[in-house]
Amino acid sequence: MNDLFRAFEISASGMYAQRIRMNTIASNLANYESFKPNGEPYRKLEVIFEAVLSEERLKKGEIPVRVAQIRESDAPFRRVYMPDHPMADEEGYVDFPNVDLVKEMADMISAMRSYEANLNAFNATREMANTTIELWR
Repeated sequence: MNDLFRAFEISASGMYAQRIRMNTIASNLANYESFKPNGEPYRKLEVIFEAVLSEERLKKGEIPVRVAQIRESDAPFRRVYMPDHPMADEEGYVDFPNVDLVKEMADMISAMRSYEANLNAFNATREMANTTIELWR
């Protein structure tokens, strides 16, 4: 039964990590054309995952995941020629956030699918636990 609880833990860690990733993607999409109060463009946020490794768990194939950090991307800003824009520089270019809508949407689909896969694993584990309990009766 202890193995079932570890399976729940692993699936839950994956769902939690993907939820954080979805929130970060939503922030990036919401700030697609945003500027900070100092006039600097919003920098895209990136989620970094990390496997929670230990020698014992590695031998059993039980490796949960965690969010190691959320960092600002160092990708260059989008430069657009808009001489009438209030944020334009002396050459008429405006630096916009380094958020790529297509990439963010693809990342969102990937995060949703990963969340669903972890949820399916969680539900399968729950069904195994229920079946085990029924057999014990």
